[in-house]
Amino acid sequence: MDGMIIWLVIMIPCSALLTGLGIYAWRRKKPMWFWSGSTVKEEEISDIPAYNRANGIMWIAFSLIFWASTIMGVCNMALAGVVMIVGCMIGAPLLVIAYNKIYARYRA
Repeated sequence: MDGMIIWLVIMIPCSALLTGLGIYAWRRKKPMWFWSGSTVKEEEISDIPAYNRANGIMWIAFSLIFWASTIMGVCNMALAGVVMIVGCMIGAPLLVIAYNKIYARYRA
């Protein structure tokens, strides 16, 4: 029981943070960046609302791994850990690939 509470205290904010990042990206008026410390200039993007929407969807989709793992932790902690590890190992590189495709699609 204590492990599940710790799991939820950690996972709910992490899941919400990624979902919030997706919502923020979706609603942002200026182009959303991907890498920490980098910027995307408005002149670089042909359709800023569509570019930001695609970024938002990308982050929200990634957050679903965290939400699924959070919910699974209530029933089966071992399965939740496996889902989180495998999801991040596959999901993190897919984020880079997805972002590069988004950027290439909307680059002016």
